[in-house]
Amino acid sequence: MSLEFKNGKFKILQVSDPQDMHYPRRSMLKMLDKAYDTLRPDLVVFTGDNVLSNHLLDARLGNKKVAEGYEATKERMKESLRIILEPLEKRGIPFAMIFGNHDDMCCMTKEEIIDLYREYSCFVGLTDTYGFGDIGTHNILINSAGSPAFNLWMMDTSRVDKELDKGFEGVTTDAVEWYVNTSNELKEKNGGKPMPSLMFQHIPMSEIDECIEECASDSDGAIRMYDEEKYIRLKPEKVNSGRLYEPTPGCKANYGQFDAVKQQGDVLAVVYGHHHMNMFDITHEGVRMIQTPAASFRCYGNSLRGVRMFELDEKNPDTFTTTHYTYFDLMGKTPASLLTYFIDADDLEKPRRAAIGVAAAAATVGAAALIVKKLR
Repeated sequence: MSLEFKNGKFKILQVSDPQDMHYPRRSMLKMLDKAYDTLRPDLVVFTGDNVLSNHLLDARLGNKKVAEGYEATKERMKESLRIILEPLEKRGIPFAMIFGNHDDMCCMTKEEIIDLYREYSCFVGLTDTYGFGDIGTHNILINSAGSPAFNLWMMDTSRVDKELDKGFEGVTTDAVEWYVNTSNELKEKNGGKPMPSLMFQHIPMSEIDECIEECASDSDGAIRMYDEEKYIRLKPEKVNSGRLYEPTPGCKANYGQFDAVKQQGDVLAVVYGHHHMNMFDITHEGVRMIQTPAASFRCYGNSLRGVRMFELDEKNPDTFTTTHYTYFDLMGKTPASLLTYFIDADDLEKPRRAAIGVAAAAATVGAAALIVKKLR
């Protein structure tokens, strides 16, 4: 399936960290349906932690294991993917994906998981390859009048070593080399000009740490470091918009990706997920970096849960616009949307329990009063 500009525009919807299971939280699914129908994207990009694979064998409630083995894992992985992909297949909306740190935290390999995506006709990007450098790294071209006019880099930033039972973070040396070589090939085909591109990946590049500074607790944009009497924020001179809501460490390993992006000059912005609460747009040494909050309700987060739209202009491919839409932007703040958000969001578990306790106490008092009344 080839991707083409339509009426001079192309719209990409980023869904980051939907990380749910075969028992989904309905609030996220309703939000995504609303986004597809109102924003009408030409492509949906899932930027990692698409499935919470390390909990696929859990019971509907709690973390008790109620299934085991490869076949049970595959069945539940397939169902988890069906829940988020079938709505796109029914609408005929193309979609692409990259892996996050949670996607293959199970007995399935990345190749086996990619094969499940391939069962959908609207899947693009990895239909005839498992990727370069590390499994999942690839690129997707968007055409204008049948010729490539814009490129999407899809970079794999994490893998799980099954034998060591250990995760690794970083765009590998081979992947960086592949990026540089492919970028040069596209430049040659584009008349000697870098092919304008967006780069999507799950975990931020290591250089994100250079965009953070210590600050006073009352500084604008300050957040407290976990378990430390220390406060940090984004360096104000780097901020185009947004702020930190949680610490944002980058990839643990650095194989020169940032320097390669600077050298090639084709990437308009590097777009991240992974950190569920952060939403910002910054520029560091000429490289623009955009952070999108999580879409999932089955994880920690905040009221910025939502999706991000990128709009490309066929006449001006070296530019783009981007807008983040929260759950409440899409669903409105109605009694129903507020209630379903309160019920589904994992980070509201404590106030939810408190509310249930108060309601139960009130019901008990009411029942007791009714009994006393009848006894009289």
